[in-house]
Amino acid sequence: MYNSGKIIAGLAVFFILAALPFLLNLGKANAKIEPSIKTPEINAMPVKQCVESKEFMRAEHMQLLNDWRDEVVRNGNRIYTSKSNGKQYIISLQNTCMKCHSNKKEFCDKCHNYMAVKPYCWSCHIAPKEEKS
Repeated sequence: MYNSGKIIAGLAVFFILAALPFLLNLGKANAKIEPSIKTPEINAMPVKQCVESKEFMRAEHMQLLNDWRDEVVRNGNRIYTSKSNGKQYIISLQNTCMKCHSNKKEFCDKCHNYMAVKPYCWSCHIAPKEEKS
């Protein structure tokens, strides 16, 4: 090959430049996001319990909200029975979820920004007004 030295050098430079972002971040991890649950409603609870377990809500809350939407809109069912504790809750983003998690900026937005997702909840629902503290 005529220019094999130049080709090999070019490939080496290319692979180094392509791998550079990975090499610079090697061993670094993003800080774990902990949403703030410091609201008056949650602080007043003797036992901190959501409609489902913490693990379920972290992994499946969007699916739960989609299921709730379908139950209300398609079936007219406004009562949800928890699978974890058997209690019944009114299906409502504004009156059930946001009643306790009233700190949208510190609870919802913090995780959604970290995960780079744009939920469409607020395209239909009115975003809660947060009190300035």
